[in-house]
Amino acid sequence: MPYTPCHAQTYPLRFMRAIILDAPGQPLHLADLPIPKPNAQQVLIRVRACGICRTDLHIVDGELPHPKLPLVLGHQIVGTVAEIGDRVQQFTVGARVGVPWLGHTCNCCRFCLSDRENLCDNALFTGYQIDGGYAEYAVADAQFCFPIPADYPDLQAAPLLCAGLIGYRSYKMIGDAKRLGFYGFGAAAHILIQLAGYQERQVYAFTRPDDIPGQNFARKLGAMWAGGSDCLPPEPLDAAIIFAPTGALVPAALRAIDKGGVVVCAGIHMSDIPSFPYEILWSERTLRSVANLTREDGEEFLALAPQVPIRTEVTTFPLERANEALDALRRGQINGAAVLVIDDRS
Repeated sequence: MPYTPCHAQTYPLRFMRAIILDAPGQPLHLADLPIPKPNAQQVLIRVRACGICRTDLHIVDGELPHPKLPLVLGHQIVGTVAEIGDRVQQFTVGARVGVPWLGHTCNCCRFCLSDRENLCDNALFTGYQIDGGYAEYAVADAQFCFPIPADYPDLQAAPLLCAGLIGYRSYKMIGDAKRLGFYGFGAAAHILIQLAGYQERQVYAFTRPDDIPGQNFARKLGAMWAGGSDCLPPEPLDAAIIFAPTGALVPAALRAIDKGGVVVCAGIHMSDIPSFPYEILWSERTLRSVANLTREDGEEFLALAPQVPIRTEVTTFPLERANEALDALRRGQINGAAVLVIDDRS
């Protein structure tokens, strides 16, 4: 019998193509899986595009422990609703939606009850504990899906859902700082520099010392200065955001910020931070981390992005070349964001 979802069109096949991680440290592989069935609170999404995130690398490389296995990676999903659960009211079949990293919260722990759902004790994450978007279909909790602004084609929208949202949450942590340092100029930084320019702030971009193309890319997007992460900026910074997962950048950023400045660690994983003298933290400098995102972050950022307007630069790969895309990201060969093209049919 053909797969026939409720409240939706009939699909000719009951199986879908998906890219699977069987165990950390192993290459992903292509497989045919049953199209998942949404529960009462979920939507089934026909995936059009899925952004590739450094968090995916951390999962593949075993740096984030205890993923669901086997696992479909991917938490920057853009697609159209193909089926809705019985209790879903906010979306209809055919709606274009995005799915971020945060996929479920309990709504009853002390963090959820204090508007800090990003710290939920029982949270589940897309492409980690919940199968994600490296597949032709995915299911997601409707409460954790966002309508995609009409200004953004599928490929350009995908990086907004993690690089954009986690970057935006990190950006909010710097307050009204005017001179900003971005350590690591990848997907998130290339989005946030546009927001900073819109708000008339200055960005100083730090890349790998030999990454001349990355520095040129930063200047093209409006950086006041771009150089290696082993350099100090030409003037003290008010704040710095560390996007690269390199602990040695923490003391480097502390040395670059002025008194009263803040350093924000934006990644979900970072190598060990080396010891550093108290002197570079003193004078009321602040060091803090960012964890996950909230739905409020998503609503705010996706409303703000078209006003700037933020434009994402993407390098695309077909689904079956996911390993190649991850390797390119690992080697620092992506300017902007990498995106898997899952379904480019009209």
